[in-house]
Amino acid sequence: MATTDADRATISGRATSGTVKQSKMKRRRGVVLTHAGLKRLQAAIAAVEIAENNGERFTLEELGDRIRVSTKTLSRLWSLNSGLDRRTLHLCFSSFNLDLQSGDYVVVGDLAESEVVPSESPRPMPAQSSRAEIEPDSGESPGLFSPPPTHRPEASPRPAAAVHPSNPSLSGALPYPDGPVPLDSPFYIDRPPIEALAYQEISQPGCVVRIRAPRGMGKTSLTLRLLMVAEAQGYRTVTLDCNQFDLALLDDLSKFLRSFCLRLAQALHIPPNLEDYWDEEIGSKLSCSFYLKTYLLKQIDAPVVLVLNEIDRFFEHTAFAQDFFPLLRSWYEESRRDLALQKLRLVVVYSTEEYVALDINQSPFNIGLPLRLPEFTAEQVLDLAQRHGLPWGMDEVEQLIDLIGGHPALVRMALYHICIYGLSLSQLVQGAIATGGIFRPHLWRHWVTIQQHPDLLAALRAVALAECGQSVLLDPLQAYRLESRGLLRYEGDSRNDPCGNRVLSRCRLYHQYFRQQFMSESPLL
Repeated sequence: MATTDADRATISGRATSGTVKQSKMKRRRGVVLTHAGLKRLQAAIAAVEIAENNGERFTLEELGDRIRVSTKTLSRLWSLNSGLDRRTLHLCFSSFNLDLQSGDYVVVGDLAESEVVPSESPRPMPAQSSRAEIEPDSGESPGLFSPPPTHRPEASPRPAAAVHPSNPSLSGALPYPDGPVPLDSPFYIDRPPIEALAYQEISQPGCVVRIRAPRGMGKTSLTLRLLMVAEAQGYRTVTLDCNQFDLALLDDLSKFLRSFCLRLAQALHIPPNLEDYWDEEIGSKLSCSFYLKTYLLKQIDAPVVLVLNEIDRFFEHTAFAQDFFPLLRSWYEESRRDLALQKLRLVVVYSTEEYVALDINQSPFNIGLPLRLPEFTAEQVLDLAQRHGLPWGMDEVEQLIDLIGGHPALVRMALYHICIYGLSLSQLVQGAIATGGIFRPHLWRHWVTIQQHPDLLAALRAVALAECGQSVLLDPLQAYRLESRGLLRYEGDSRNDPCGNRVLSRCRLYHQYFRQQFMSESPLL
């Protein structure tokens, strides 16, 4: 039958209408996770990892297979600044037995439909009985409660550019990077095998975990995640900040230990009943141990993780340190035969041992698992930049590392200013080299602190006045003390593994700043 002009017009109109409808169907309102939604999802994933995967973290590929979405889509999900379609978000939540609630996401605008593998329901993921051996720099992130790992695409050179938040409504969601990384933050970066070793060790009866690194390297952020893992396993946790103990207590060991025990009891919600177990006739250290073994730990059926944060605050009080630190070691050694003390899992967090003068057989700083936090690798900096939504490749990463190394706090500070203020990478580098730029408060704090130690000031001067990249031979103790403060690194040391006494500035920023300070009659403020 012949087709009339009217028929052709009708068909054409239908086709056009269909095209418009199809176009509209391919565009939909995008949503991103809120921090509350991210926290709910992380907790649900962690629970499944414990129940089905022996507490080991799912890889990005395993998560994608379970949820039936691509790894690219998951990477956008964790970034908190790239919109997905709501169906994809629903799949992610329902895969871990969660209902998607209105408070879990915000609508951010139109976007192309996300990649989703059609499926009537999420496919369950069978638990794995074993995992590959964890090795440094393996690229696998074993952290249980930190954000699932971002898929790292092949790096490609991209021009540096000023980057503003991709969505203005999210600009307030990027917190100022001061202090530890919150548990619900997508900006925590695992440093394999550090997290896996810590999580594994804390399950050992009577263990000691020693976390050591200069300020700003992530000690507290790691500790928070270690405590979260412990609590997920039913452990009780107590954190004592050593800066909160009155200075007067450090001049009286008995008063300090009574305060120490009272704080433990209060944190564990146990009536102190201290007088029933304290006997000055046998001394305060024995009384403290007796109270801990026969009372506190006997009241609890679960292991107790005790974190002593900023314990190096005690180092300069020599008489106190020579009494208290051997006591900690004695609990570790006695736990080998005392069932009550096996419940105690001790975590000590500190920056340096430079003031400690202890008998090697009495020190708690040569027992247990030592964890020295390294700087971020180039791949980890790239991962963090991409989580901030920056279209970076290795060229930009290498420029940033050339300036500040992989120092976690400085890297986050740089990315924050680039994202929030639209600062270009070249502007950031130029300002930092000229006057310290956005890092000036950090640099000034180091400069003021080092003034209090004339011997270290002279050693730092020798390093700063050498040519950039040229190592200097220092007295071993001075080199160690400056390296512990995060100001120097050992020659050839890229993972904080000293190989001698030749040192150089930790990064170009430090070298340039301190060189200017020593050469100028009017130091930069």
